[in-house]
Amino acid sequence: MNQAQTQPADAGAAAQPISGEAIASEPGSLHALVLQSLDDDQAQDVVSIPLEGKTAIADHMVIASGRSTRQVTAMAEKLAERIKQNGFGFARIEGLPAADWVLVDAGDVIVHVFRPEVRSFYNLERMWAFGDAGAA
Repeated sequence: MNQAQTQPADAGAAAQPISGEAIASEPGSLHALVLQSLDDDQAQDVVSIPLEGKTAIADHMVIASGRSTRQVTAMAEKLAERIKQNGFGFARIEGLPAADWVLVDAGDVIVHVFRPEVRSFYNLERMWAFGDAGAA
């Protein structure tokens, strides 16, 4: 993986930046598939936030940026296709018409793909940064 990834320092801490080689997901898992797909499609600033034990909506939230609406759309559609092809079921996609912020709901992993300006406006990383004193 070329882009920055994050991984928790411990179970109660917020995600911390690490090198792309140290991915906190099991090979063959949905989370690993999502991270690999985004890397293959040259997503920028990929962040993975562990949610297991903190909320029932998903085990992981992955946030990434694309350089343009066209790239955001292509990454989201390819990701949904790869999820289906690898036997993880159908992923629900929201936000494709505008492609400023596309949500891919794959069940245990929720993926947000943004254009950079929209991502900085909503700042989901800060909102979901559990245990981070600066997030209050």
